Amino acid sequence: MSDRWDALLIDARLATLAGDTGYGLVETGAIGWKDGAIVFAGPMDALPGTPESLAERVESAHGALVTPGLIDCHTHLVFAGDRAHEFELRLQGASYEEIAKAGGGILSSVRATRAASEDALLAASLPRARALLRDGVTTMEIKSGYGLDTDTELKMLRVARRIGVELGVGVRTTFLGAHALPPEFAGRADDYIDFVCNGMLPAVAAAGLADAVDAFCEGIGFTLAQTKRVFDAARAHGMPIKLHAEQLSLLGGAAMAARCGALSADHLEYITDGCAQAMAASGTVAVLLPGAFVCLRETRLPPIDSLRAHGVAIAVATDCNPGTSPLLSLRLAMALACAQFRLTPEETLRGATVNAAKALGLTDRGRLAVGMRADVVLWDARDPAELSYWVGGTTTKQVFVGGNSMR
Repeated sequence: MSDRWDALLIDARLATLAGDTGYGLVETGAIGWKDGAIVFAGPMDALPGTPESLAERVESAHGALVTPGLIDCHTHLVFAGDRAHEFELRLQGASYEEIAKAGGGILSSVRATRAASEDALLAASLPRARALLRDGVTTMEIKSGYGLDTDTELKMLRVARRIGVELGVGVRTTFLGAHALPPEFAGRADDYIDFVCNGMLPAVAAAGLADAVDAFCEGIGFTLAQTKRVFDAARAHGMPIKLHAEQLSLLGGAAMAARCGALSADHLEYITDGCAQAMAASGTVAVLLPGAFVCLRETRLPPIDSLRAHGVAIAVATDCNPGTSPLLSLRLAMALACAQFRLTPEETLRGATVNAAKALGLTDRGRLAVGMRADVVLWDARDPAELSYWVGGTTTKQVFVGGNSMR
């Protein structure tokens, strides 16, 4: 077996994201990998030999920017149908809550997803995942939650896993059975939570199909007490937890999630300074979702200054879903996070790499460093700020996932 590296990219402007702040720029750098892991990332003049002697394949970046692969740490991209009509209704003045209470919203997607076969659901979802991959995403989280019964939730999670195999990308799956109240449990939310905890969740755990458990803790979702029951059941099965919290109101979900050791709390427009303190103490990541903020025409901004002041890790994700964030570009989410939430380009890049990995409990990606997975993106850009500066458009030149080219 050859000791030579599988590939070496030279003459690159590396944004390694080494350290806790800054881009970790290496102006004239090189990055090499073998067996799917990075074996060198640093200045070209520090290479331990000539490029040709080190690697089987050598390519020049011609001075272009190279970053870690982007990580979309919050998506709902497996679903059937769409909700374009609801988009029109919202523009005509209907609120998200009004649409949901009239039988639309999440339940509209539930009906379509329950009716779709597994293969049809895969066929509908693959183009959305491919769009994220073209945009530089090498790892994506995919939630269930449009089934709200055991068979459909398992079907969604199987489809999510199949997307990873089909495209060769990293996929982390999240069980979101506590997403909404299905029609067969109308008026019986506590009974449904019993079913989630004692029926669906054990089946999901036994099948090994979920990497984490999530819930929707809101006035139109589930209460703090109901959410805590889901968390307790998840932890009994040894599964990490995440939470949709404080998007539409302040229920205290983010602080409760932090006290339970959640990987992340997501949305967070209504969190308080005390919530931020609790998240900082537990290491719970704040996942911001500017696509939903824009699509719902929200006006209450997440308290970015409080998150910064307490040192809470901030991630950015698309929240790709059919109802409130039909967004298929993580770079556009980064641009929106800058324009709407006043994050800096450095914060958004770190939020789509280092902190997004943390939000998924991953320690093997998100930076360009020896030993990390060789998820690498070569961009048609030189400055890392360009990734948030350009609003739309494709700027990827080449994407590598685990060292494999996705051309």
